Amino acid sequence: MSYALSEALQAAVYARLTGDAALQELVGGAIHDAPPPLEPGSEPPLLVTLGEERVRDASTKTSVGAVHDFAVTVHARTEGFSRPKAAAAAVCDALLSVPLVLSQGHLVDLRMLHIRAERGRGTGPRRVELRFRAVLEQDF
Repeated sequence: MSYALSEALQAAVYARLTGDAALQELVGGAIHDAPPPLEPGSEPPLLVTLGEERVRDASTKTSVGAVHDFAVTVHARTEGFSRPKAAAAAVCDALLSVPLVLSQGHLVDLRMLHIRAERGRGTGPRRVELRFRAVLEQDF
């Protein structure tokens, strides 16, 4: 097993999301590896973050590979789920419509695992977490 392709996957996901016109129209430049430090009340209405990742071996006798399960989350301080769900749909379209190109290794498969939409207490913030699975192979 190798974790060598994790950074290449993250960079490709980030580049795809920040370069997607439909997603940019919804969230502007609010796409981050981690939520930025913000003063209370200064948060953008929608914010996308790259989240946790779990990796397991997918090597064979002839190749070195890994399965990367990772999260992308839409955070919203808006009422209702309409805008965060639209942003989540744009994330899906951006990542799944055209295969990602990695700086090293290659993508064998990328698919959606599941999506969870949840609301904070009362009229609190909304959150839509998208889970993806990427199968990667290392080039030699």
